[in-house]
Amino acid sequence: MAKLLFVLTGADTWTLADGTPHPTGFWAEEFAVPYEAAKAAGHEIVVATPGGVVPPVDQGSLSPDFNGGQEGADQRAAVLAASTELQHPIKLSEVDLDDYAAVFYPGGHGPMEDLAVNPESGELLTTALQSGKPLAIVCHGPAAVLAAVGPDGANAFAGYTLTGFTNVEEQQAGLADQAKWLLQDRLVEFGADFQEGEPWAPKVVVDRNLITGQNPASSAAVAEELLRAIG
Repeated sequence: MAKLLFVLTGADTWTLADGTPHPTGFWAEEFAVPYEAAKAAGHEIVVATPGGVVPPVDQGSLSPDFNGGQEGADQRAAVLAASTELQHPIKLSEVDLDDYAAVFYPGGHGPMEDLAVNPESGELLTTALQSGKPLAIVCHGPAAVLAAVGPDGANAFAGYTLTGFTNVEEQQAGLADQAKWLLQDRLVEFGADFQEGEPWAPKVVVDRNLITGQNPASSAAVAEELLRAIG
């Protein structure tokens, strides 16, 4: 059994370009699917957030529309309710990477609000990437890598092949025109080799120890790759 670190957003709103706070948090599927897979494999999970705040779930991600109907939504909500780790997160500042076999960042728009500018998260990501330990990130989670900047101003993930929520998906979700910035644009700007798949279809990119998934539908495949990498 290994101990895995799940790093989640602590933000319950995402500030749009006009200053409007848009309700958000972490996306339920992106936490629940890898969580269940890791638990089924016998692994221990520790949740960390900025300041140790209880991570808020994006209530939209619990709607029947995103869970195959009401029964699926109820099942997803039940998984979150039973995930006691969500209620007892540790502070990012208290994380010792040596304690963990792998690191996982789920998405939701929340990371675009807090993790994208969080230096503790950025340092953790840089250290994890350089350690060779499996590092998995899905959907909007790669917003967190924007904070992985060294003293020279270079991003630790520059030159890595990765994916994340695309501009097309943000447009189709109806929020692209309201956003301060788009994730795909920012990842390309610092020098990542961004791989774009079909909108809403599962896509996973593996580059060395970095595992990234494009969207919520990629969560299961990301979890599979992460567990395979852990061995």
